[in-house]
Amino acid sequence: MKSYMYAVLICLCSIARLNSQHAGVKSEKWGVAQGKEVLLYTLTNENGMVVKITDFGGTITAIRVADKEGFFEDVVLGFDNLEQYKAEHPCFGATIGRVANRIRNARFEIDGTPYQLAQNSNGHCLHGGNEFDRVVWQSKIVANELGPSVQLHHLSKEGTMGFPGNLDSYVTYTLTDDDSIHVHYEATTDKATHVNMTQHSYFNLNGGKDKIYDHIIKIDADNYTEIDEEIIPTGNLATVKGTDWDLTSPTPIGKNIHKLNFNGYHYNYVFNKPNGELKEVIQVVEPKSGRTLSVFTTQPGVQFYSGNTIGDTFTGKNDIRYSDHMAFCLETQHFPDTPNHPNFPSTLLLPGEKYDETTIFRFGVEE
Repeated sequence: MKSYMYAVLICLCSIARLNSQHAGVKSEKWGVAQGKEVLLYTLTNENGMVVKITDFGGTITAIRVADKEGFFEDVVLGFDNLEQYKAEHPCFGATIGRVANRIRNARFEIDGTPYQLAQNSNGHCLHGGNEFDRVVWQSKIVANELGPSVQLHHLSKEGTMGFPGNLDSYVTYTLTDDDSIHVHYEATTDKATHVNMTQHSYFNLNGGKDKIYDHIIKIDADNYTEIDEEIIPTGNLATVKGTDWDLTSPTPIGKNIHKLNFNGYHYNYVFNKPNGELKEVIQVVEPKSGRTLSVFTTQPGVQFYSGNTIGDTFTGKNDIRYSDHMAFCLETQHFPDTPNHPNFPSTLLLPGEKYDETTIFRFGVEE
């Protein structure tokens, strides 16, 4: 028995050394888009967790984490080649900006000056006109005391998608040894403009074997931004109490999903915390695998989207045919249509100021 236990210990130590040797970040050429070379980065921590990021769209293409048995699986939707990312898709894994979510009628004013934005969603502006998620970012590996890091940079020029100001944007993705992905957003401008960036990964903690109905989620938010039939805020902050989208206690996603408008969850939740404070605000558990996901953020809200319109036209990694409710998004951000609602936490960025937000996705297993 002692010799068996000794052999197991040696094996575990060997695995730990192997993971430690491979921990870090590396890059490889992944193709060409818009006449520019596209790179794919692989970040690995000492536990063997792997995150893959491409500078096309600032996109997370894979997150491989262990389940309760130590078995690694990819827990985000996406593709295994650049060509599919270059085609139309619902922002799988992308970095979103300048302004995430919807802006009504694709219009806002700053100091009385009106700005007409790209109308890419039924006459409204969605996800900044899909600028950030469709460009090739400048990218490089950077030294970071937290762990392996990739820094992305994009200069969004004055007038792009109708937005004012030259916006200098940076996003740094870091993988730490506690199985966390740190996403740090930074931006400066030379003219008053609006900024609201987010990360658009589609999570399925069972590795895509089943839909997300068994995932149990809790969001620390007593209120949400009331919306109209076009999923745009009315300006009112309403309570979730007594609604089918109340997630203040752990709730299986499938419990009420078929009762909701929009074929599922599509609500912006208002966190019970001060804006700018980094705090844990979301917990998700997938019972079969035992995988967990905790989200910490400085942002004031999250668009919880349950993959209501993924459709059945996409075949992703491992030849899995995707469908509605195959995955969910946790788009930590300021509130939708904020430029048109002065009662919402402001997204206005002025020259001399710095946009600075952080979101952490921490993976684990149930104890």
